[in-house]
Amino acid sequence: MTTVLESLNQALHGAMGADESVYLLGEDMLDPYGGAFKVSKGLSTAYPERVLTTPVSEAGMVGIAGGMALRGLRPVVEIMFGDFTTLIADQLINSISKFRWMYNDQVTVPLVVRTPMGGRRGYGPTHSQTMEKYFLGAPGLKVVAPCALGNPGELLKQVILEENDPVLFVENKLLYLQKVMDEAALAEFESTEYLVPGEYPSYELTVRGAPPPVITIAAYGYMAELAREAAQQLAFEHEIFVQILIPTQLSFEDNLFIEEILLPNLERSQRLLTVEEGTLSMGWGAEVITRASHALGPKLQKVGRVAAAEIPIPASVPMERAMLPQVEDIVAAARSMV
Repeated sequence: MTTVLESLNQALHGAMGADESVYLLGEDMLDPYGGAFKVSKGLSTAYPERVLTTPVSEAGMVGIAGGMALRGLRPVVEIMFGDFTTLIADQLINSISKFRWMYNDQVTVPLVVRTPMGGRRGYGPTHSQTMEKYFLGAPGLKVVAPCALGNPGELLKQVILEENDPVLFVENKLLYLQKVMDEAALAEFESTEYLVPGEYPSYELTVRGAPPPVITIAAYGYMAELAREAAQQLAFEHEIFVQILIPTQLSFEDNLFIEEILLPNLERSQRLLTVEEGTLSMGWGAEVITRASHALGPKLQKVGRVAAAEIPIPASVPMERAMLPQVEDIVAAARSMV
């Protein structure tokens, strides 16, 4: 079976092979190193003229890539750790995401910024954060996060070759070594893929043969895997049956996940639990719950959130585990809602 990392690497090879306008920029890109997490391995050997290893300047490489995109290229920038996206906020939020609007739709900026996010590896407070929430409110910037369902590589390839607006592509570190799940790996679950025209895919998981779910869990990225493990515990140990809805597009602009997928399911379950690895305040889950509450009013009986504690991430692995959301936190939150 293919890992998520291998799937993403194959997608980069496929995108660069399919379109000569695709370039890759980042630190330590050249083989044999091939990037800090090896997602870019082999690309500089296969496409030496289009893989540009850069100085340690995230702001510089994204600024250059923005100019390349304006001139008709399709650059992909690898930020070594997602924590360093703070260094590109000016380029992405103040400039690149606004160019199409500023120039009255006369330009496109097909720029993809790929970056690993998340903790659980003991990297400490400046290399373990989940920071996509800081970019979710920027008009013109899409935030996309693969999971182990479907084909994460095809998702990346679609973003690179078809998207004409800037995208922040968030890859959770623990997903890299996860196997891309097929029907055999999901033997205890029914899986459904939602494809809304013009949108990136979303997924639904329910325990196979279970009664109708009484809680809808919304989660993304690696948190979807933790939610899947929690769903098994809830079903087999507590007889609480849930469904898990997993979007790949997190940004809310031009995103029909809530309207087309979440709300129809919430009409039936009437309980919503959101799960994310970032800190609680101002998070993705808060926005999902707010929009669902406005749409459903009193029909939405209960809501809950699972997220990280609002402290810097410790370097100590036991302390890190205590402050990041775990399977048992999801189970406890779901049990409190029935």
